Amino acid sequence: MSRLYIIPTPIGNLKDITIRAIEILKEADLVLAEDTRKSRTLLKHFEISKPVVSHHKFNEHIESERICKQIESGKDIALITDAGTPGISDPGFLLVRTCIEKNIEVETLPGATAFVPALVNSGLPCDRFCFEGFLPQKKGRMKRIRNLEDEERTIVFYESPHRIIKLVDQIIDIFGPERKASVSRELTKVYEENIRGSLADIAERLKETQPKGEYVLIVAGKDT
Repeated sequence: MSRLYIIPTPIGNLKDITIRAIEILKEADLVLAEDTRKSRTLLKHFEISKPVVSHHKFNEHIESERICKQIESGKDIALITDAGTPGISDPGFLLVRTCIEKNIEVETLPGATAFVPALVNSGLPCDRFCFEGFLPQKKGRMKRIRNLEDEERTIVFYESPHRIIKLVDQIIDIFGPERKASVSRELTKVYEENIRGSLADIAERLKETQPKGEYVLIVAGKDT
């Protein structure tokens, strides 16, 4: 039976792709990609030659129905994003939901995602955690942070280099400067960096140099 495959791709180190992911990408009839240019570079590296079509946050609402029709016609389709697991702060959720509604098989492979190594690296409790991903850039941002003030589980945030210092400062305003935290950037790459300490320590370190790369911020739950 034809299906949709959700394929995690490396977040930095190309060796982190799985053998099964490569096999399915080679067998699929079509690859959906967040950025076709980046994905073609990845596919070329692994000697995979397949048609690649754009599937991103700006077209996923319209494209999901069309993609489902292709799967129903007998095509196996693989979805990848620029890095990590589709659906985790990346396009994928809408397509998966549409497939499920139409009784189309969805198979999700395990693999790379940024928050898992960052969480384990943090040294903070990871038996229970909540994933917040990217907060809204403007409206509702501070409300979301305030709602987390009494959260007892470890909290996971994603943030861009342009807003990471602002995010840490905003969390300090609500949580206080002494809450334990860890921030990771460039995970699995040559310049991977993990900074641990209080939120105040992390804010100070981040302000020493120009932030670069995508960040994962891990903040301890209240009273942990």
